[in-house]
Amino acid sequence: MGGIGWLRASVLGASDGIVSTSSLILGVAAAHASQANILLSGTAALVAGAMSMASGEYVSVHSQADTEAAALAQERAELEVDFAGESRELTEIYVRRGLDHALAAQVAAQLMAHDALGSHARDELGLSVGGAARPLQAAMASAASFAVGAALPLMVAAWTPQRFLMPSIVAASLLCLLLLGGWSAKVGGADVRKGALRVAFWSALAMAVTTLVGSIAGAIG
Repeated sequence: MGGIGWLRASVLGASDGIVSTSSLILGVAAAHASQANILLSGTAALVAGAMSMASGEYVSVHSQADTEAAALAQERAELEVDFAGESRELTEIYVRRGLDHALAAQVAAQLMAHDALGSHARDELGLSVGGAARPLQAAMASAASFAVGAALPLMVAAWTPQRFLMPSIVAASLLCLLLLGGWSAKVGGADVRKGALRVAFWSALAMAVTTLVGSIAGAIG
């Protein structure tokens, strides 16, 4: 399940990169900017978006890591002060999960003899001692996935003549978003068609709104 979580997070980051960068490029293009300015804006969007994703993910995961570390420290202190009480607490957890009291007590005793902190972390707190959150890894993965997604509309803008730029970006972006949405839904066990269409619809709406705002700004300017 951890691998699925990372995969879905990567797909989400790439989708965000495609939507935000393509929307910005479309808005700037609708305002009648030159292709050089469009590329400059798209590059700035890629870098700024990747850094924003990285910093946001780092802060979020670091907060999670701090919370987990504090919970484990408290559990470790409780085990040192009242080992027998913690054993009874673990026994009650297993009883609530369906074991009879005698078997639950035996399981709790054996698990605590093997790894008391790990047993409580897993079954009481829902944590894994060896699977702690990694803020730097999460930040780098978010930045990379966003940058990969953002690179798509930027490359289309760089290689497409300006008169075909807007329809090309819309077509390429929506095609990739359909594929990413369907893949994400398949991995999560959801309906592939609905997942793909949901992502494409809201992404198309974001692009349309940004294009409209760019057109209005260009007309006013």
